[in-house]
Amino acid sequence: MALEFIPSHHPLTPPHTVEDRVDWLRLLRSRRVGISTFYRMLEEHGNARAALEALPEIAKQAGVSDYQTCPRGVVEAELKAGRKHDARLITRADPEYPALLALIDDAPPALWVKGDISLFERPSLALVGARNASSLGVRFARTLARELGDEGFAVTSGLARGIDAAAHESALASGTIAVLAGGLDVIYPTENAGLYHKIAETGLLISEQPFGMKPFARHFPMRNRIVSGLSHATVVIEAAARSGSLLTAGNALDQGREVMAVPGHPFDARTAGCNMLIRDGATLVRGARDVIDTLAAASPLSQTVHHTPKTAIPVTPRPEPRAFTDHTMLHAEILARLSGAPLPEDDLIRDIGIPADKLSSEILTLELDGRIFRKPGGLLALG
Repeated sequence: MALEFIPSHHPLTPPHTVEDRVDWLRLLRSRRVGISTFYRMLEEHGNARAALEALPEIAKQAGVSDYQTCPRGVVEAELKAGRKHDARLITRADPEYPALLALIDDAPPALWVKGDISLFERPSLALVGARNASSLGVRFARTLARELGDEGFAVTSGLARGIDAAAHESALASGTIAVLAGGLDVIYPTENAGLYHKIAETGLLISEQPFGMKPFARHFPMRNRIVSGLSHATVVIEAAARSGSLLTAGNALDQGREVMAVPGHPFDARTAGCNMLIRDGATLVRGARDVIDTLAAASPLSQTVHHTPKTAIPVTPRPEPRAFTDHTMLHAEILARLSGAPLPEDDLIRDIGIPADKLSSEILTLELDGRIFRKPGGLLALG
């Protein structure tokens, strides 16, 4: 049971010295201290040191005996890990802290960041969606991320597989922000290790968790609120009726931000959540212009976006060829890439990355089973 307080929006005094930052982080990492409690303690006691000294007595009054605050050694080890990974700790009281994120009620008191921190100064858009995305969904995410990046937006997402990864990859050249659910040094999923390192070089990685923290289920909703909190709008590309992407959209609405969605075929469960959002009033997105026009109409944001198209458009590398030894795995991969909307067979072959003769025979098997329909022009769709 956490020590509950009402969140405060009063100005915070920045932790100027190393000792101040140690105290700030010790208070944040102390047992039973949630975000609301952290801010209220700072407001009531003036600084983190005084709050730490008062915390054991407050815990005692709440019925928690033998309470101990976070040991100094734990925080010193975390700060040492930050230096080792060339990361930087930014508190909500620091001027570098992202302004939009600071406005949400449960803004992280501290963020670990690695990469180009100037991306915090640019208008940001969140692109989120299904992990088991279809080929059409991935293609749309890549195109939208590239075009929005060319218009001066920082593309923000959660480094998950599927739509998140496609958006990050396509926005590497223009600037992308990846919010991690675990510690800044924990790559999840591991298949995105290469993308993680590319973002560290040209974009920005951020996390509110301590180094070494592996992501648990509870960490993903926490990450999602940061993704939407950093952004002027959240665009959902393929999301099931019950999915983390819809939670991110809900966070955006709670935070007073725009929510947009890409429509999908009504027979594809991966787009059911997007269609629901549109039904309930979310802006329908057909391309980057819909996003930009909606934001321009809602706020003076357009005046802050630098419309300077890149001279070189990044080319998304083709996937490395993979060996499938199990027909069931390959069938699942094919079905996952397709949706109710028709897709050219050549595109499917390129996306999966195995020889055309091998894939064509498996497609024929799925056609005979009635799980795939072939439409005029060699287009494939789910049965």
